[in-house]
Amino acid sequence: MAKNNPGEPYTRISSEEAFEKMNSEEEETVIIDVRREDEYLSGHISDAIWIPVDEILDRFSELPSEGNLLFICEVGARSGLAAEYASAMGIEKDRLFNIEDGTGTWSSKGFPISKGNEK
Repeated sequence: MAKNNPGEPYTRISSEEAFEKMNSEEEETVIIDVRREDEYLSGHISDAIWIPVDEILDRFSELPSEGNLLFICEVGARSGLAAEYASAMGIEKDRLFNIEDGTGTWSSKGFPISKGNEK
């Protein structure tokens, strides 16, 4: 269930909620994988944008200017940090989401995964 913790400039969501957002036609939704390259190549959400957490500020212009931004890592820590960076750069809180159960859970639920440089 989506939740907002005090002081966090984003909403925490589960893999299931992220999957629903991705498949909803209500608004544009993009997933940003913020893990290291080796983690990304070993398996990532299909169609995710790959921007490692330490590159979010330098590559800020690559984030879509509209729609939902769903950040993901392995366990929700780096993705939370990336969402905080995006907020600090001016992206509205209602557009920022942290998939807090991570890629392992996404994969175990049978949601679409790509490997290597595949989208």
